[in-house]
Amino acid sequence: MEYNFDQVINRRGTNCVKWDEAPEGVLPMWVADMDFETAPCVKEAVQRRAQHGVFAYNYIPESFYESIIWWNDHRHGWKIERDWLLYTSGVVPAVSAIIKGLCHEGQSVIFFTPAYNCFFTNVRNNNCRAIEFPLTWDAAAERYTIDFEKLEQTIAKELPTVFLFCNPHNPSGRVWTREELTTVAQICKRYDVILLSDEIHCEFVDPKLGRQYIPFATIASQVGCQWVVTNAPNKAFNTAGLMTAYIVAPDEEHRHLIDRAINDNEICDINCFSFVALEAAYSKEGEEWLDSLVAYIYDNYRLFRKEMKNAFPKLPIAPLEGTYLAWMDVSAFKATSEEISERLKNDFGVWINGGAMYGKSGFMRVNLATQRRRVEEGIRRIVKGLKSFQ
Repeated sequence: MEYNFDQVINRRGTNCVKWDEAPEGVLPMWVADMDFETAPCVKEAVQRRAQHGVFAYNYIPESFYESIIWWNDHRHGWKIERDWLLYTSGVVPAVSAIIKGLCHEGQSVIFFTPAYNCFFTNVRNNNCRAIEFPLTWDAAAERYTIDFEKLEQTIAKELPTVFLFCNPHNPSGRVWTREELTTVAQICKRYDVILLSDEIHCEFVDPKLGRQYIPFATIASQVGCQWVVTNAPNKAFNTAGLMTAYIVAPDEEHRHLIDRAINDNEICDINCFSFVALEAAYSKEGEEWLDSLVAYIYDNYRLFRKEMKNAFPKLPIAPLEGTYLAWMDVSAFKATSEEISERLKNDFGVWINGGAMYGKSGFMRVNLATQRRRVEEGIRRIVKGLKSFQ
């Protein structure tokens, strides 16, 4: 089936965070949602449910769990047991509930920086101590790596309770290799650290990368380290507003503590459209649409990289292995990334996020999940704006 991802959709006036928080005339390429309609099968399933006309309390059917189990096995080779699954209203609330359930106040949570901005608040809001471990950036090679020796030294010294991990990594765009995941798992096992993996970006992997996303649980189970995973179809199918996510926790005691935290935080209900949408997304029809979408987005990335390199040959851009979020190093410009972001928005009409919110000033994150013509216009504005700093 052919899908028209070039169709421009007007999202202004729909109480849309991405567009309605942006001033008129500003092209928003900041917050991580897409400008595409969701998969036709998801849209049709939600419309069918809406036609019923009664939207009262609901319970979650077994078909919800069966869809999650089937999708992860079929698409990623990961076999999940039914008893391992919990649900909640989103991955951010899920991460918060897991930290609340598995950590006592004052205990430590380690995570890589740069990091998804909510990781900082997930830890702080649970009165835990954040240990920020910087990934190693090589500007010449345009690549992030993990200094495993320093990582193990830090974990041995700080003894964190939880390692908050992102697989694939937002915002660097790394898709971790089997060797990297294995080493992380081995370190966690040696120091009795529970690894919590946020895998919401797992469906976005460059088709030309030559390798796939590997669910951390498949590595952890072989190594024998403790793990919990949270995921959702929200990024892949652009359904964040429907508010659903799932947690996979194989350890019964962990699962009990997390479930208690979900209920303590009153995030134990999801709406009547959310599970309908998930079941439709996690299907053969959803998969066909998703594969076409990913190919389109990575063509956007290759266009972005080519044009930015034409304009600024020495501008380091991290290779986008996973996610739809380009990450570029603007530290050579005579301004902070936050100053650049403000000028781009106010003077050149394009909104992209500065890196300070991700714990790494000097970088900028660009959302490429939009129509090609908008990407082209965004590139034009970014290039013009960056040249004003030279």
